[in-house]
Amino acid sequence: MSDEPRVHLSRAAMPAYKALESFSKTVKEIADQAGIDARLAEIVQLHASQLNGCAYCVRVHLDRATAVGLGTDLVMQIATWRESGVFTERERAALELTEAFTFIHDGGVPDDVYDRVGGVLSEQEYVALCWILVSINSFNRIAIAGRYPVPPRD
Repeated sequence: MSDEPRVHLSRAAMPAYKALESFSKTVKEIADQAGIDARLAEIVQLHASQLNGCAYCVRVHLDRATAVGLGTDLVMQIATWRESGVFTERERAALELTEAFTFIHDGGVPDDVYDRVGGVLSEQEYVALCWILVSINSFNRIAIAGRYPVPPRD
């Protein structure tokens, strides 16, 4: 991979990026109305960013997760959620949906996942989480394509 700078998509087409930011705010309102709290929203956004390999968005959502009270242990367990006992049934359903939705090109959201998640989450929660996942996957693609830098922290 080259270290050559790339076009910064959010700066190069600011109206499109502003529209995506506006979309993201609408999604947050839908999530709030559905009862998706900041904790759950950050868990799924962190996991989608991990799955997509977006270091920039992982950092953004790590900072946001910390701000809403997620501890280091829980954040570190996200990547191994299936083997971990730190997540609630609702969070586990959301994490499973995150994986299916992020890898949607592998045949969509499988029926068994849809049924399992639907047995835990309400329809409104499912819809809200799907829109959160549409949003974060879009931001991941922008940051990855632009190779947004993630410098070390002091």
